[in-house]
Amino acid sequence: MSSDVAAAPARPAPSRSEAWRARFAYPVLVANLIGQIGIVVTGGAVRLTGSGLGCSTWPQCEPGQFAPVLHEAMTYHPVVEFGNRTLTGVLGVLAVATALVVWFDRDRSRSYRWLGFAPLAGVVLQALIGGVVVLLHLHPAWVSLHFLVSMALVAVSTLLVHRSREGDGPRIPVVGPWSRRLAPVLGALLVVVLALGVITTGAGPHSGDEEVGYRIAVDPYLMARVHAASVWLFVAALAVLLWLNRRGPRLLRRRGWVLVGLVALQGAIGYVQVATDLPILLVMLHMLGAALLAAGATRYLLTFRTRA
Repeated sequence: MSSDVAAAPARPAPSRSEAWRARFAYPVLVANLIGQIGIVVTGGAVRLTGSGLGCSTWPQCEPGQFAPVLHEAMTYHPVVEFGNRTLTGVLGVLAVATALVVWFDRDRSRSYRWLGFAPLAGVVLQALIGGVVVLLHLHPAWVSLHFLVSMALVAVSTLLVHRSREGDGPRIPVVGPWSRRLAPVLGALLVVVLALGVITTGAGPHSGDEEVGYRIAVDPYLMARVHAASVWLFVAALAVLLWLNRRGPRLLRRRGWVLVGLVALQGAIGYVQVATDLPILLVMLHMLGAALLAAGATRYLLTFRTRA
């Protein structure tokens, strides 16, 4: 019996390069992104528990010892600090794996393959900054830089995950010109939000040093209001983009609403932590939320275009 409906053409089998990406490269890139977010949480634990000088020197924990020396008078601070340093080592392994799986994907563009080295360079930079932070006894400028570099690494790692599943053809916008103009504004506002958040934390009781009530000599409540104002500006820009892209591709709209959820969660945590005198758990969740917000905003803005 014949049919008037032609059979759908068979989907070509994936190439060896595509199979390599699906089986090895993509899981490594996702693991690297998770590690970059995780180090923000452990770094926050170091700061929030006042364990920044739990190890007295760097790269060793104590002179002649890479690990804390256990004794009866020992506090938990060296363990917290050493745990964060250990995770940095794990993150270094993931960064090396990322560089290798991206670089040896010969079918991809050279610019993408070089991008694979960014997490490794960032981990090395973070290790050096961490050493300076210890040697300068938690200087607030270097502590702030430590956090902001982590946010940049989260964004770059998100870019790698996204780029691994798109082509290397020219960028094709899927949004209108006004959305394209507003996209860098949203990114710039996110940087301002994160920077002001760092200053607000450094001005408050969780600045990273139990012996000093603050590391940055500004009014913490004033900084909290300025930080909140910057968040509302970010929300306003996001709302305009959501409206402009209301008829855009489904994936774009979905990621926009995911970003809205992350912003709402961050805002709720932020207001509750201020109202409840900044409990450590909520402040740590706020730092985790900042990393997720950086990843979510990066993924959303990357969806404004596609590649052949």
